[in-house]
Amino acid sequence: MKGAKGGLRSAHALWYVAKGQVELRAEPLPELAGDEVLVRTLFSAVSRGTERLIISGSIAESEWDRMRAPLQAGEFPFPVKYGYCTTGVVERGGPEELRGRTVFVLHPHQNFFVVPSCCVVPVPEGVPPRRATLAANMETALNAIWDAGCGPADRIVVVGGGLVGLLVAFLTAQMPGTEVTLVDLRPERRALAESFGARFAHPNETPSNADCVFHASTTEQGLITAINAAGVEGTVVELSWYGSSRVSLPLGGAFHSRRLKLVSSQVGQVSQSRRSRWSCRRRLEAALALLQDPRLDALITSETDFVDAPNRLPTLLDPAVPEIAPIIRYSEPVT
Repeated sequence: MKGAKGGLRSAHALWYVAKGQVELRAEPLPELAGDEVLVRTLFSAVSRGTERLIISGSIAESEWDRMRAPLQAGEFPFPVKYGYCTTGVVERGGPEELRGRTVFVLHPHQNFFVVPSCCVVPVPEGVPPRRATLAANMETALNAIWDAGCGPADRIVVVGGGLVGLLVAFLTAQMPGTEVTLVDLRPERRALAESFGARFAHPNETPSNADCVFHASTTEQGLITAINAAGVEGTVVELSWYGSSRVSLPLGGAFHSRRLKLVSSQVGQVSQSRRSRWSCRRRLEAALALLQDPRLDALITSETDFVDAPNRLPTLLDPAVPEIAPIIRYSEPVT
């Protein structure tokens, strides 16, 4: 809805309102104040792992505060406006150099929104707005590699060929001399892995004696596979988040005799190895710059119009659906 002077008065946003239910809600847009900007959304990516837990109501109460998205509205479990992978264009407000720029924002799924200009990060030239929606996941992958401390010539195994696992494989395969293997149940992930310079293996064929293993399958068996793949004194980096689910692991025997290190990696803080020098913004800017490669477009597996998203999201978030990075396109008017 537009005001008398042509300015936008309201926007529409996606809300998770109950288990398995999503709806579009109209909400007022505040007047621009101070250094705020109005952003018109172009695309937003659906985080299948986190948003699957949200739509199923599986976030433990103990994690409600820690799992808040930066610009989330509402409270867990429901209703909640969630998301953190949005690209758009600055329409009004803020410094002159931002107006008309394509920007990335850690904002929920919404067609227009007002935020402080410090919350928007310009998208580098050469990175299309559609691909730039992968920035938050690229940031997660980059932080995990810092947590792992892996480097050139390492033998690396990535268990779980979802978006984050594939991005870890993409980055580590570019290190000189590395031998990177992506492990996944889905044979269709082979072509993607090989296009990134990595090998592919079914879990039954997982290599052993790895210097570093990344686990991103969000399954108990996947974590066991990751532990079994690590060599003596190797590092296993756990990227999965299980919500309220419990995981049982065989931590006797080989886990101790091989002196393995199990490391939790979470993007909420910059890796300790970089924290004294890197801010979260610098890390996000680096993640955007790492999206220059057009091979990454293959990770975006479907587009859904914003107006259709409430009906499509329950299917897109179904773990049985072979999506990697579904995105929402903001091209249709909302009435």
